[in-house]
Amino acid sequence: MTHASAPLLAALAGATEDGIFFDLAGIRRGYDTLRRELPGVDIRFAMKSCPVDEVLACLASEGAGVDGASPRELEQALRAGVPVGRTHYGNTVKSDRDIADAHRLGVRDFATDSVEDLAAVAAHAPGARVFCRLATSGDGALWGLSNKFGCSPADAVRILDAARGMGLTPSGLSVHVGSQQMTADAWHSAVECLADVLTALGRRGIVLDHVNLGGGLPALGYLDPHGLPLEPPLDKIFAVIREGMRHLRKVHGEHLAFVMEPGRHLVADHGAIRARVTRLAERRGPDGERQHWLYLSCGKFNGLYEMDALQYPLVFPTYPDAEYVPAVVAGPTCDSDDAYPQGHALVHVPRELASGDPVWVLASGAYAISYTTQGFNGFAPLPYTCVDGGRP
Repeated sequence: MTHASAPLLAALAGATEDGIFFDLAGIRRGYDTLRRELPGVDIRFAMKSCPVDEVLACLASEGAGVDGASPRELEQALRAGVPVGRTHYGNTVKSDRDIADAHRLGVRDFATDSVEDLAAVAAHAPGARVFCRLATSGDGALWGLSNKFGCSPADAVRILDAARGMGLTPSGLSVHVGSQQMTADAWHSAVECLADVLTALGRRGIVLDHVNLGGGLPALGYLDPHGLPLEPPLDKIFAVIREGMRHLRKVHGEHLAFVMEPGRHLVADHGAIRARVTRLAERRGPDGERQHWLYLSCGKFNGLYEMDALQYPLVFPTYPDAEYVPAVVAGPTCDSDDAYPQGHALVHVPRELASGDPVWVLASGAYAISYTTQGFNGFAPLPYTCVDGGRP
């Protein structure tokens, strides 16, 4: 099953050069669906997943805000039409200069997870609102995000209590259950932790105005290591989030607002890469077995950075009825990391593939732009095109 839209497939079919294509209409539909599933939630797009002006402007026109991780990201969001009041600085790792620059832009909401960062916010963004990020296990996600960010519940209480004495407004709590989270239990556990911290804060007379449930909502179009659809339980995830919000409001006040920071969920399935075959070669492996290798014109360093953790669906449009053979998929560079790692299934590809044949890499709209190098080994970043209703 492909999640690529007809306009996106048409754009791929009409392309004669490599590039990545984004379907703005599909992104809008995804945003509308998310609003229906999570009514009343303030959606702030995690722009690191797709820092493309047209995508930002498209989402801003629908009412989305932005989760920015640096002053440059926040500047880009503002230029694209995102109101500054619908932005926040979601990175807990910030230099003094970064905090001051964001404050000068008008940003007034800052994430934190340490007293040291809190003191810097007080010094360089006086009077700001701060929300404290709680650590999560990351269990069930393709990327757990469990070490670099977040603090313990006890530290969160200490940090938000200290915020008052520094002239800051303790405004919220946040979590992130891990990127491409595949379980609903992760959000259930996060809500339980949030509830405990809200209770502890209430004992100290600290009443927060919002909870940020972070990112992690999965895309639907990836394959698992065996080449089968991942099929995340999205309906169950939404149901658990809705129930969690109801519970937190019932116990801690109907005033409590909710924020989410989806990234790949909104863009992954609405972006696709048109690439080319560099070579289909047969080689003898370390075990003596002969094996096919499919080298593509794009790989880990120019569009497919996440290929070490997930598998993208590949379409070979010029060979609809060919004989297929299993192959390892790799990019064009001389770096050995530029290939699907051990543990991924071999991809079945047409035996007759020739250098220059087109290949469509579906579900590649997330992080294809932002993780691309500036030209490793001389392979240039992919140009991008946005289509809307089939029109470039």
